[in-house]
Amino acid sequence: MKLLNVVWRKLTNTDALRLASGELEVYFFEFLYRVLYLCGLSITDYSVAYRIYSTIVKMLLILLTCCEVWQFFSITWTIDAVIDGLNLLLIQFGALCKYKVMIGNKTVFKSLACSMESKNFDLSTNQRKNILEIWRKSNEASLKLLFGLGTCTVIFWQIYPLVDDLEYNLMAFVRLPFNFQTSTRYPPTYMCMMIVFSYMCYFVMANDLIMQAHLMHLLCQFAILNDCFENILTDIQCNFEGLDINKLYLNEDFRKEYKKRLGNLVKQHMFVLNNILKLRDLLSAPMLVQLAVSTTLICSIGFQVATNEKTVEAVYASSWENGIVNVPGVRTTLFLIMARANKQTALTAGGMYDLSLESYANMVKTSYSALTVLLRLR
Repeated sequence: MKLLNVVWRKLTNTDALRLASGELEVYFFEFLYRVLYLCGLSITDYSVAYRIYSTIVKMLLILLTCCEVWQFFSITWTIDAVIDGLNLLLIQFGALCKYKVMIGNKTVFKSLACSMESKNFDLSTNQRKNILEIWRKSNEASLKLLFGLGTCTVIFWQIYPLVDDLEYNLMAFVRLPFNFQTSTRYPPTYMCMMIVFSYMCYFVMANDLIMQAHLMHLLCQFAILNDCFENILTDIQCNFEGLDINKLYLNEDFRKEYKKRLGNLVKQHMFVLNNILKLRDLLSAPMLVQLAVSTTLICSIGFQVATNEKTVEAVYASSWENGIVNVPGVRTTLFLIMARANKQTALTAGGMYDLSLESYANMVKTSYSALTVLLRLR
């Protein structure tokens, strides 16, 4: 385990850790910075070797996306093929939007990462240090969990084409400019596709991890600020030992100290709120794309599950007109099958709402109508 840790640190020796504003930034973002560095997505490393590596990775991702788009527009347009191709492209488009936001707002994200270095960020008590440690461990554990689950999924996705029933299958929905379906071309094509597809998967995961880490970072600051407000009297009382807590307000020095402390906490509160508003504005467009991707994916899966009309068509095309329906029991059985196939089997949300494109459209229309009414009543 120690050997793996040494190798991990050697492979991910990023400048982001050396350029960090302080220990608290490293404390919270070390794992994220190392993952971004390994994926070729670091925005703080400018060495020639790393820039070449990062450029190669991004070019491979662009080529993979082009091959996927080419395949999408060259397939026979059945509903299943369109859903599969569109979902894949939408997921990657959502990750691209998040990465574009991060690249275009590097200074803002850096200021968010440095926000714990504020002079009003108080870690003077062991309780607040414990709160920080709990949030740090929670953040790191969730990042590692998502990263680990994603890695397991990628490994399974890469192995599946080797064990399915299709010959010369690849893990990605792509079209290549050459015929790879031969015994000599398939192995190198598969290996190259496995590498590029892995980078694409980690590109998607890394962008989600960035957003999560910054949200957890701000939540931690709120938790510590809440503790400061809750214990403001206790913190100041330490400097006025021997005085009755119910009569402290009569002491002029205590009043000044309390007002000064309260003013600093108000400044810290405004500082954290401003950072949240910055992050909210930055994530507005990516979250809209994420909502569209998730909704389309869930509704598409629900549509595929609920598509029972194919069973009706299959039964109708089963050559029943050749006289087989005269056999006792056959006609009744076929009618029962067709009746069952017409039963709705859509996925539901809590048993209340069907997960379908139609119900999603109705929800959007209803929400817009409600929003219009609220705006008029404002």
